Amino acid sequence: MRWQGLVAALMLAACASAEAPHPVADAPVRSLGEILEQSPAADWRNVDQNNLIYMQLPAGRVIIELAADYTPLHTANIQALARAHYWDGAAIVRSQENYVVQWGRDEADPRPMGEGQATLAPEFDRPRAGVNITRLVDPDTYAREVGFAHGFPVASNGRETWMTHCPGMVGAGRGDTADSGSGAELYVVIGHAPRHLDRNIATIGRVLQGMELLSVMPRGTGPLGFYETPEERTTIASVRLGSELPASERVNFEALRTDSATFRDVIESRRFRRESWFLDPVGHVNVCNVQLPVRVR
Repeated sequence: MRWQGLVAALMLAACASAEAPHPVADAPVRSLGEILEQSPAADWRNVDQNNLIYMQLPAGRVIIELAADYTPLHTANIQALARAHYWDGAAIVRSQENYVVQWGRDEADPRPMGEGQATLAPEFDRPRAGVNITRLVDPDTYAREVGFAHGFPVASNGRETWMTHCPGMVGAGRGDTADSGSGAELYVVIGHAPRHLDRNIATIGRVLQGMELLSVMPRGTGPLGFYETPEERTTIASVRLGSELPASERVNFEALRTDSATFRDVIESRRFRRESWFLDPVGHVNVCNVQLPVRVR
């Protein structure tokens, strides 16, 4: 019955509110920087160079971490395409205001895919069982639970879990059918989180460095922000796996473990904004408003 569903929803909301810790008035206020500076080394993980793709643009380099735990087929295919130098000479083809920047090759400009495939089985979600999620107690509009797992923002309905479309997250473009994407065409979220895309497209990773190069791309003049002339596009010089590059050209990242005590402190510091500037500590946070700290070793 409808009223039973409403009661259940209210009970869940009440439980979430009851679970939410409240700030302690006399507790010392630590800035985000202080929390990270005081973190133990064990709370950080080394980012695997084989899961990093380095995209060289005229203005600099963009580095993306692939989510092998969530989209293993797409990760393997993107790695194969990078080894085949598939994106060398490709271009940024779309920049839509407050939405996404997209890149790839035109159908009229083919390039050998090496061991890569043109289509893949969809990887929009994965079973919830076995995934250890650092949960947010705050309710979410799009999912029963949200939080973080394996270094990425995630959501779940209790049966499946998936990565969320937060700013800086990277997805694999596709056509109208679920299996029409392969990772050959990629996009990054540059604006307000388009969470309606969750579970409709494979989210394959996140930008670790160089987001500022993508977010300032000139907005496209065509529908959905696509560029209408070749002159509007930005050419991609190369895309390489980190494991392919000489050691001197790699960036050795450490990412804060999302299952660590330090990360839980980060979440609470974002939920309760207790710095002197804030007049209201808020006491709530959205999954896309929690920073996922990364540093260079």
